[in-house]
Amino acid sequence: MRLVQQFLIVLFVSVWIIVTYMVFWRPDNPARSHANEDPLYAEFTEKLNLLEKSVDRQSDTYQKLIAKLLVLLESRAEPAEGETTTSKADEVREISLVTEDDSPPFTGPIIPVIVFACNRISISNCLDNLIQYRPNKKQFPIIVSQDCDDEPTRNVIHSYKDQVSPISQPDQSDIVVPPKDKKFKGYYKIARHYGWALNTVFSRGYDYVIIVEDDLNVAPDFYEYFLATYPLLKNDSSLWCVSAWNDNGKVGLIDEGAASLLYRTDFFPGLGWMLTKELWGELSVKWPKAFWDDWIRHPEQRKERSCIRPEISRTRTFGKVGVSNGLFFEKHLKYIKLSEQYVLFTKINMTYLLRPNYDATFLKHVYECPVVTYDELRRGIIVTKDPVRIQYNTKDQYKKTTKMLGLMDDFKSGVPRTGYHGIVSFFYNNQRVYLAPNRNWKGYDLSWS
Repeated sequence: MRLVQQFLIVLFVSVWIIVTYMVFWRPDNPARSHANEDPLYAEFTEKLNLLEKSVDRQSDTYQKLIAKLLVLLESRAEPAEGETTTSKADEVREISLVTEDDSPPFTGPIIPVIVFACNRISISNCLDNLIQYRPNKKQFPIIVSQDCDDEPTRNVIHSYKDQVSPISQPDQSDIVVPPKDKKFKGYYKIARHYGWALNTVFSRGYDYVIIVEDDLNVAPDFYEYFLATYPLLKNDSSLWCVSAWNDNGKVGLIDEGAASLLYRTDFFPGLGWMLTKELWGELSVKWPKAFWDDWIRHPEQRKERSCIRPEISRTRTFGKVGVSNGLFFEKHLKYIKLSEQYVLFTKINMTYLLRPNYDATFLKHVYECPVVTYDELRRGIIVTKDPVRIQYNTKDQYKKTTKMLGLMDDFKSGVPRTGYHGIVSFFYNNQRVYLAPNRNWKGYDLSWS
């Protein structure tokens, strides 16, 4: 309680100063009306008005802090018999949430954003974006984890001063790889970096982390999206990530009027995603030496769990050059639409995405849609404008249809990109279309890879 008492004293003194100012120094104080005749008064008044606005804002902040502190003090009252007490560490942490110098009070967890960096000085594009849209510096600390020991990139990172927290991967030793993987050494270094950085950040006590690569831009509602969806990860054990990315999110394949629309997907999307401390504890003990993203899609890791993904991506990559040598960039990635709307996701009831609710409605809806052919869809001769379904039964049918539609046609561990129960949702000629297996779908076939 001593810390609480000290905080109350600081608040009292600050409020006293504000009240003194409002009574004696406001420009509309009658005792100072004679100053209107002073030729220097105009300049003085302008500066004083700016000060007044600042004081008004500070006064409002203190009122909010006092309200929060009263709630906090009530929660620190002597517990009734059988109730648990709050630890001193919890008390200090909770107070820290309401005594920020440059960020408004907030509710919800602290969710750090880890930006993985190596040798791109263009990381400034990513960091500028993240800082521009960040609603609260304390709730969303940006931790930049650098590998490669590239000095120009390090200089760019450190130029952001206290806007970001840099950490450096200490192990810069060479990695011995099998001869057949010599050209993939970069993927080994990435996996090593990820393992070290996630261990480091989660060891600081965070429950959630958002992962961003240094070649991503984010949408205006990027943080709002994750704030609204983290409770889903907390409450639905059938989910293991939230991703800001839609693999098929190209212009012409998305409903640009459905910026709030979210889905479940069995395909791990990556490219701006959130995971929990519990999941990292599960994965870290068997973290792979390379190709971590493909590894994480294996059934042994996924365990039939799903991710949340948006209709319109909240991230977009500008990194054509990298360890993948631009794989998919020219054909797909550069056409991904980045959402420009700000959706108040935290005001939306997200329980429709919980598995029992979602499966009962989404699957029923899909299989009630009339079946059409690609040719009918392409020629625009479908009578209805309601959602329709194209059915596939074999891997070859799926790949042929996706190529004609412009969708990504590959599988990872038998799962098609964006698929949920084998169903891929997209927009075509201003119509919702579901590319779906038959009703008797028995699960993913690992040979479809």
